[in-house]
Amino acid sequence: MLPLKEEKDGVSFKVRVQPRASKNQVAGIFEDALRVRLTAPPVDGEANEACRAFLADLLSVGRGQVEILSGLTGRNKVVKIKGVSVSEVQKRLP
Repeated sequence: MLPLKEEKDGVSFKVRVQPRASKNQVAGIFEDALRVRLTAPPVDGEANEACRAFLADLLSVGRGQVEILSGLTGRNKVVKIKGVSVSEVQKRLP
């Protein structure tokens, strides 16, 4: 189970991104992070924007509700989904 942290205005959790994959998909849990494969390259923030868009679509929220708190230049990120609860995120994650 993915560790989710309840925040005052949303939920945060760790994500491990694999850029330049063949398709956008969730690849399970890696250590304590959601492993996400993205087709975008890790250049000029493209993978970060693809990560935000993918998670927004996956969790049925707007892209503006997905914020990358840390890890903008690395594979390991901490993201925050605003306006949702832990139980909502658990239901929507595969």
